[in-house]
Amino acid sequence: MSIPVVTLGAAASAHVPGLEQLRGPVTVVRRCDGLADLVAACQSGLARAAIIAPGAVELTASLVDRLRFAGAAVVALTDGAPGPDPVDGVEYVGATVEAAVLADAVTRAVGRFGDGSARPKGSLAYADPLYQPAAAPPSPAALHAEAPAAEGPGDGRIVAVWGPSGSPGRTTVAINMAAELAASGTSVLLVDADTYGASIGASLGLLDESAGLAQACRIADQGGFTGSALERIAVSVAIKGARLRVLTGITRPDRWPELRPAALGQVLDAARSLVEVTVVDCGFCLEADEELSFDTLAPRRNGAALRCLEVADSVIAVGGADTVGVPRMVKALAELADAVPTAAPRVVFNKVRAAAVGRAPEAQLREAWERFGPTTGIAAFLPVDHAAADQALLAGTALLETAPASALRIAIADLADVPVTGRRGRMPGPRLRDVRFPGNPARLPR
Repeated sequence: MSIPVVTLGAAASAHVPGLEQLRGPVTVVRRCDGLADLVAACQSGLARAAIIAPGAVELTASLVDRLRFAGAAVVALTDGAPGPDPVDGVEYVGATVEAAVLADAVTRAVGRFGDGSARPKGSLAYADPLYQPAAAPPSPAALHAEAPAAEGPGDGRIVAVWGPSGSPGRTTVAINMAAELAASGTSVLLVDADTYGASIGASLGLLDESAGLAQACRIADQGGFTGSALERIAVSVAIKGARLRVLTGITRPDRWPELRPAALGQVLDAARSLVEVTVVDCGFCLEADEELSFDTLAPRRNGAALRCLEVADSVIAVGGADTVGVPRMVKALAELADAVPTAAPRVVFNKVRAAAVGRAPEAQLREAWERFGPTTGIAAFLPVDHAAADQALLAGTALLETAPASALRIAIADLADVPVTGRRGRMPGPRLRDVRFPGNPARLPR
């Protein structure tokens, strides 16, 4: 079966006569003039592989992902040995090799690539709205070749904290969940991936302008990103005698193009090998950017949130416990199901208070949710405690340091599955108790 390929750069075009003389499986269908021509040819289904000459274009993880999810494997010609940090998913071969060796490299690349129909976890399947599976049938080599063993990500878990628009308290929940886990002895990385209003750095008093996540994504886009590199970039924060690693977010909303989904996915893979739990504060918006839908190379502002939700092992959906927050949560969960069908969120209502819902707010919310909400149940209720939250924000730390007996702190610790010692002691403010409906012996859990 013929493998159609396209070339980019003079050194790649120089191999065209030799490949044609072989009369083998590799057939050159176009010599591309530039990057836009190359991407267009691959996305149109014209080619199964792209041969790129050295210096023709900067070979980044984002570009390779775009070509691969357009259905084309990537073969890169090099002047010597590949650099110390080769880009994953690229077949490297010398620029001066014989045509037969180059044809074998193309066959191997297409064979490892497979038929393009699989969507492994961490792909651009949801983060990139332009993704379309390759229409070309698989080659015989793709059907019989075995993928080489590669070192995969570690066993660390990724928890994405997400929620609808407004201010339901996503950042507060993310910071305090990470702090509770870190104080319990778990190694934790807290990541601010909100492209609209990153605020973890300011909340923890980290007022530098480094934008740790953007720096990590820039390095990851060049390939070879590891957990050790991530540890050098992350800021270490002391929480109750424990160490919490933090990747601060972008300092301005207009810097969102720096958080490309492909690079962000590599950063999160590295986080799995560095720490046991990674807590990610995501942006709220999941919709595709319609004004960019026809530009094949344009980054997607919401691609960062989609990538985080796609690779997360668990999703905490935080909503406001009031007449505005509950309907927003219902609509947001429907959007999440459409955008990332693999996500299974745990619904959490924050700022629970009788003044906004009525007497017995937990019972009111649960009853309304069972009648009008989706099938996903409510996992937790977080009580309102403005005084404790303000005190922690003013001190630039977590609730467990400034208000350890706060009902909000204990509820977030419960959400993170971290036991709190002395929780039955006297605490300021009202206590959340089990609720019994009149005439109904069933009890609702706290």
